[in-house]
Amino acid sequence: MTAFLTGLLRLRRGPWEMLATILIALGVVMLMQPFFLWAYTWSFLVTLTGTVMFIITSHFPE
Repeated sequence: MTAFLTGLLRLRRGPWEMLATILIALGVVMLMQPFFLWAYTWSFLVTLTGTVMFIITSHFPE
């Protein structure tokens, strides 16, 4: 966990790409669930944020 946080603070690719991937997956789960309207409402924004974040962080150093 410490290595993950250190990677985030040093702007390394691995931890940020993992966080972006988690956001994309969370957005898709929010889109597919039938129970909470607020989750469905925010799902596109969460997925879009994760996708843009993944594109930006793919240019970070290893």
